[in-house]
Amino acid sequence: MNIKLSFFFIIFSIFQIAYSQEKFEISGQIFSDKNEAIPGANITIGDTGTTSDFEGHFKIKIPEGEYILKVSFLGFKTYTQNIRIDQNKNFKIQLSETEEVLEEVVITQDVEALNTKTAQMSVNTLKAESIKKIPAVFGEVDVIRSLLQLPGVSNGGEGTSGFNVRGGNNDQNLILVDDVVLFNASHLFGFFSVFNANSIDYLKLYKAGIPANFGGRVSSVLDIKQKKGSQKDFKGSASIGVISSQLLLEGPIRKDKSSFLFAGRGTYAHLFLKLTDNKNSAYFYDLNGKYSTELSPNNKLNFSVYHGNDYVTINESFSNTYGSTFANLNWNHRFNPDISADINFSYSLYGYLLDLDLVGFEFKNDISNLNLNAKFNHRISNDFKLNYGVSSIKYNINPGEIKPTRADSGINPNKIADKNAYEHAVFLSAEHQLLENLKAEYGVRLNAFWRMGEKEFKRYTNDNPILYDAEKGIYEKAKPSEVVDISKNHIQKEFYNLEPRASLAYSFNDDTSIKASFNRLTQNLHLLSNTSSPTPFDVWTPSGTYVKPQKLNQYSFGYFKNFENRKYSLESEVFFKTVKNRIDYVDGANLIANDAIEQVILNGESRAYGLEFLLRKNKGQLTGWISYTLSKSEQRTPGRNPGESGINNGEWYLSNYDKTHDISVVASYELNKKWTFNSSFNLQTGRPVSFPVGQFEYQDLNIPVYEGRNLNRLPAYHRLDISAKLTPEKDLSKNWTSSWTFGIYNLYNRKNAASLNFEQNETTGLNEANRFSIFGIVPSVSYQINF
Repeated sequence: MNIKLSFFFIIFSIFQIAYSQEKFEISGQIFSDKNEAIPGANITIGDTGTTSDFEGHFKIKIPEGEYILKVSFLGFKTYTQNIRIDQNKNFKIQLSETEEVLEEVVITQDVEALNTKTAQMSVNTLKAESIKKIPAVFGEVDVIRSLLQLPGVSNGGEGTSGFNVRGGNNDQNLILVDDVVLFNASHLFGFFSVFNANSIDYLKLYKAGIPANFGGRVSSVLDIKQKKGSQKDFKGSASIGVISSQLLLEGPIRKDKSSFLFAGRGTYAHLFLKLTDNKNSAYFYDLNGKYSTELSPNNKLNFSVYHGNDYVTINESFSNTYGSTFANLNWNHRFNPDISADINFSYSLYGYLLDLDLVGFEFKNDISNLNLNAKFNHRISNDFKLNYGVSSIKYNINPGEIKPTRADSGINPNKIADKNAYEHAVFLSAEHQLLENLKAEYGVRLNAFWRMGEKEFKRYTNDNPILYDAEKGIYEKAKPSEVVDISKNHIQKEFYNLEPRASLAYSFNDDTSIKASFNRLTQNLHLLSNTSSPTPFDVWTPSGTYVKPQKLNQYSFGYFKNFENRKYSLESEVFFKTVKNRIDYVDGANLIANDAIEQVILNGESRAYGLEFLLRKNKGQLTGWISYTLSKSEQRTPGRNPGESGINNGEWYLSNYDKTHDISVVASYELNKKWTFNSSFNLQTGRPVSFPVGQFEYQDLNIPVYEGRNLNRLPAYHRLDISAKLTPEKDLSKNWTSSWTFGIYNLYNRKNAASLNFEQNETTGLNEANRFSIFGIVPSVSYQINF
């Protein structure tokens, strides 16, 4: 017995000595040779590792001993150093760009080709320098079209704005630029996006596993960061293309302390129209600016602005102007090596103006917000980190205002009452290394939404603004029982929702893992549109007495693996999500200048599920990826009681953005230092549509008859794009370089259907279907200089 006790005592002593060994704190900051902080860098000391935060800082606690310090980040040379740990130490480590870094970017699933150990899943990261590898129409770089090459991401087709994630609608995507909410992301009716790739540092698209600091939308989060200007040297770039040009200038204001960045672009195709006496015109411009300064080692300030506008005129009788403006002030403060804060105050506005000179009136609407948010990062230990904070947003929505522009127009001025709301949130999340091979990210967000009072608020009997006529089988508008004015300082309706989030990752080894996540999200702001092709005419409405918040539950599970020293990577996921209170529209709903939207909408539900694959080749002269999505997206709006038919007889029907199969193949081949060739191929199931199944004649008019919603599809969509970049050898006598980019959009001239219209042939009297296509083959060329 004494021998057993002695043995136990020895073992206990060994464990006590091992776990009581003094540990020292190793901290520091990672930055580039441009003196810019590098977030997400991988730091390892022996067998212990971590990543740098958004300001490049890191901290590790390890026992005394001899170690190798290693720092790595995609696109930079790996830093290694032998160190002796016998006291607390602080390092300031500068990484140098690798010579192999391409001037144009590749899309990566994370900062590395694939990070199997992090609990984060369903996240795509895009570095701005290489969006140009995705050939685009007219040769114009387009961030949104680059995202469409990824699994689970699609849109309504050519000439449509925005993007759809896992079957969700455009309004279900939260788009942030430097933490500013952007309400519309398109130029020229969706042909271009508002993002100038020259001014973007990086972006992340969250399809699931969304961190608790994000909220307000139920489909995805697109988080875009604009880059800071160089603090060392003045430099810039300029490019000229088929219909647009761009300019970027950046440099120090106080060397190594503060910098500026300015970027602008614009189109000039309308100038060529004038030469042909064409009275139609369409063009856009946008401007980006950013000021960054280091007030002290622990205080940094950034101020960013954006302004962009589109102008469209038709025969001088119709003009359309719309665009966005935003500004953001960001203060980053580090209290100590363990705690830092990121505080933002921003303003964002999207406005739309339609001037019908032929009729003699103009119509305008807009939406704006003021946003204050604070996020704190707190490192408890190497294995446990906290993120927590608060946010507060004030929304102001002008649904519509009509003004006569001529005395003889006969139009009476009219303004729909403004809609105001506040959205507040507090959040807490944790990154937790539970076991050596098991990592978790979990948290919760508490959302409060206050719909404020408005003028001429309509009340209805039993709070029912829409009635069902069982005899006719149709929905009809209810008459208001009274109209009252409610002070905008009074809360008309309030909602409180708890949003838990959780992700788990189990690593079998450094290259193989499985992951799972759950998200609950709430959306209180709704875009009203009963068309499948988004337009710049955006009508937003907040949740309130008659419009309920959308609520999502999403489950995801994935398998991730790297092969041959990360030369290849495979990402596969399955997902299932449901959304309650998804807005649906009665047949014939009119949304334009409607001061009683509640009379034409019903609350339904939606669901989507699918399987996604992404196979990448990350190294070598030939790089690229193949993505495939197999999915289904449906919507249903049953009757509110057994006597109602609901929408589509209360049955599930395909959503406007359902695409059973979606395949993308992207390839880039670097022939030599001069020539790089790029290509992309897309194949998708046609978009759901409703075709008439018959017709009847009424007062000499042919009236089509429809059987149900979205029972048919457009023909399959497919397209091949190619491009080539020529970079001549640098002339050492000049302090600038140049390059040419040649591209062909839709190489084999596929006439993809944007819509099918059924009309009666005036000659034969027979009904026929006419296919409407937007683009055929489109060649392009652009020239760029860097100085």
